[in-house]
Amino acid sequence: MAFQLSPGVNVSEVDLTTVVPSVATTVGGLAGNFAWGPVDEVTIVPNEIRLVDTFGKPDANTFQYFFTAANFLSYGSDLRLARAANTGTKNATTSGTGVQVKNRLDYDQNHSSGAGSNDFIAKWPGALGNSIGVSISDANTHASWTYASNFDSAPSTSEYASNKGGSRDELHIVVYDTTGQLSGTAGTVLEKFAYVSKASDAKKSDGSSNYYKDVVNNVSKYIWWAKHNSDGTNWGNAAAGTTFTNINTPFSSSLSAGADGTIGNSEIITAYGFFANPDVVDVSLLISGPGNTTVASDLISKAESRKDCLVFLSPTKASVVNNAGSEATSIISFRAGLTSSSYSVIDSGYKYQYDRYSDVYRWVPLNGDIAGVCARTDQERDPWYSPG
Repeated sequence: MAFQLSPGVNVSEVDLTTVVPSVATTVGGLAGNFAWGPVDEVTIVPNEIRLVDTFGKPDANTFQYFFTAANFLSYGSDLRLARAANTGTKNATTSGTGVQVKNRLDYDQNHSSGAGSNDFIAKWPGALGNSIGVSISDANTHASWTYASNFDSAPSTSEYASNKGGSRDELHIVVYDTTGQLSGTAGTVLEKFAYVSKASDAKKSDGSSNYYKDVVNNVSKYIWWAKHNSDGTNWGNAAAGTTFTNINTPFSSSLSAGADGTIGNSEIITAYGFFANPDVVDVSLLISGPGNTTVASDLISKAESRKDCLVFLSPTKASVVNNAGSEATSIISFRAGLTSSSYSVIDSGYKYQYDRYSDVYRWVPLNGDIAGVCARTDQERDPWYSPG
């Protein structure tokens, strides 16, 4: 084997084509504060694009968790993420009274019957939902509708309803950005659903549901259906023999009363609780996000109980940022407040990272990167290789 007598760079070629890499330790797990997305469940996030799409862009309250997740995903491609929330975390609604719809299961069990006062509810809890607007037209209102030009023609009677002896079942629906927070430009059309049906049994040519409630709930990234329009006295009936009522004026509503809630240690620890049972969630790299003794201690306890994962910790920001000359003492003090464990590791830094979403620089803990390097090493080599 070649070796060097003095410092230099030694280049080695390693043939990995005959090796089946281990992926036993490449699944990351993170809980944190995010602006959007489901709560009370674990979501698989494979890349930063999906992270933004599901949990929203970072802001001043969420950036440490967002970039911890994004930094891990820059090395690995398998992150399990749980969003923290409390009772003050509310979905925006058309009635202006916030409700909490945590996830799809919660919606199906508690908000899908059409019995409430809202026509539509923001898909996920958070103040970001206050940027959502919804507008609807049918054959009776299309000509005077603000969004008529977004569609090829006015809604009328679908072929499905016509074949069943029904009529006037079609609707057009637009979801738009009222403030510009979602798209960058106020008034931007975010989604449009053309020629969807008021009939509960309506089908598209491929056999999938064309019932507007199902289409909205299954396809929209921004809203849940909550009830039929007050003018729609027979909406939701089967198509056979039904002449569906038309709305008298185009329906338009800006959703409001969405709220982020105040997220603290208790909410973060509750969200990490979804990673407690190894029989339910397969995760081997638990990522802590911003340094916090209370959260770190809870994660160590979970790892000690699971015995199949490693916790990645960072000190508090105050330990290493603007603390010149006292960094080592502060980090040691942070470490001294934690239980000794062979299931946890701690780094010693934060990095000053550019936030391209807000055009500012942010201080971000390194535990997402360290866990990511471990995941990348597992993927490209094997678990016993040093991630250094």
